[in-house]
Amino acid sequence: MKEEEKLLCLYKAHENFGLLERAPWLTLVGMQNNPNLISIPALKILPAYTGLNTVEAILQVPRARRLLWLEILFNDELDLQPWQNHPEVQDAYQKACQWFTTYRSLIQSVVPRASLPLGSGKIDQREYRRFAETLQFLAPSSPPSHSISK
Repeated sequence: MKEEEKLLCLYKAHENFGLLERAPWLTLVGMQNNPNLISIPALKILPAYTGLNTVEAILQVPRARRLLWLEILFNDELDLQPWQNHPEVQDAYQKACQWFTTYRSLIQSVVPRASLPLGSGKIDQREYRRFAETLQFLAPSSPPSHSISK
């Protein structure tokens, strides 16, 4: 059995047992040399908040679905094409666009990313805390630029 076939069998076996949501590294084994293998979009935020590592898993959990807009807002490497017709993904995308329109300068100063389309409509300011916590989570840590002297 070729190396690529072994990896694909391993992937399918783990997929059947639901282990991919808990062990994303399994999908990365051999991906660099095997572009034909199925790839899973790289989530950056929701694994830390929910422990889930795939969009499929996120769509199964109501709490995770409510946070999907943050992943879309801050992760420009996420490919949502397979789920573009899913109503909850569409809602999360629209919400991310609205927040990006409102806080574009702040977001791009902390987390460089490609622009999202301008979103019309108002954002729910009650979610600002979640937005700010996520932005802080993603902000590169750096030492203070100056010290205070007495």
